[in-house]
Amino acid sequence: MGRCAIQIVMGPAGSGKSTYCQAMQQHADSLTGPRRRTIHVANLDPAADNFGYQLAFDIRDLISVEEVMDELSLGPNGGLVYCMEYLLNNLDWLHDRLDEFGDDEYLILDCPGQLELYTHIPLMRSVIDSMRLWGFESSMAGVFLLDTTFVCDTSKFISGSLLSLSAMIALELPHINVLSKCDLISAEDVDNILEVTSASDVWSREQHKNSLLPSNFEDGTAEQRRLEKRRRSRQRLTDAICQLLDDYTMVSFCPLNIQDEDSMDNLLAMVDNMIQYGEDLDVKGAEHDDLVGAGLEGLLDS
Repeated sequence: MGRCAIQIVMGPAGSGKSTYCQAMQQHADSLTGPRRRTIHVANLDPAADNFGYQLAFDIRDLISVEEVMDELSLGPNGGLVYCMEYLLNNLDWLHDRLDEFGDDEYLILDCPGQLELYTHIPLMRSVIDSMRLWGFESSMAGVFLLDTTFVCDTSKFISGSLLSLSAMIALELPHINVLSKCDLISAEDVDNILEVTSASDVWSREQHKNSLLPSNFEDGTAEQRRLEKRRRSRQRLTDAICQLLDDYTMVSFCPLNIQDEDSMDNLLAMVDNMIQYGEDLDVKGAEHDDLVGAGLEGLLDS
């Protein structure tokens, strides 16, 4: 059996991962021609609840954070780590679920939002490495979501960029960073984020605005100069982080407005290109598409 295409959907809690999965699943139903597909969505977050999408399979059928917290008296974070370690010890369960999909099918994995699972504790890296051994290496892509309303603030933008870079390096997958919830802010604010080319320049402009002194350093009072020197000394770490982001020059963002079909289609096309989805699929004619769209697939065999 071939290997299906897989999106590994990541991002901080509240970044819109489940909403993205639901929107992408619904968007696939509107596609026509060779790009037509059914997108299956599976949940790999043992702490998740209330899905808006149709589940292909669910890690909570294997283990859930709620059960672990009740039985082992662990907190939410400890329970989540225990669940993911349990998954690693029972990877046959995941292997069997993935083997149910053929090479012309499309799967999205809705993953946990706690980023320590990707960086500090390499549990998700271990899961991805196992999937590579099962033959999925060339058909996987990472989709990292950041809330646009969160990264409008300069310091949070830098923090979010660093999180994206950390996940990218940790998993070593073809990777795309997505600005979610673009429908909640103005197009001008979105453009301002996308136009950023240097984290160091953005941070320098922000620090200039936040300076406690007049434009001429010597015009400030002794207390102002003392506080400004102290503030600048605390910025050295942030300056180093910005330089790190600039040195890698790997963090860029794709805007996503789930209310806009063109925005959805553009993102899906970018992910398809990363994993070369559809290049080896049989081209189906218009008659096939019309029958499938009308729910008359059975006539294809008559």
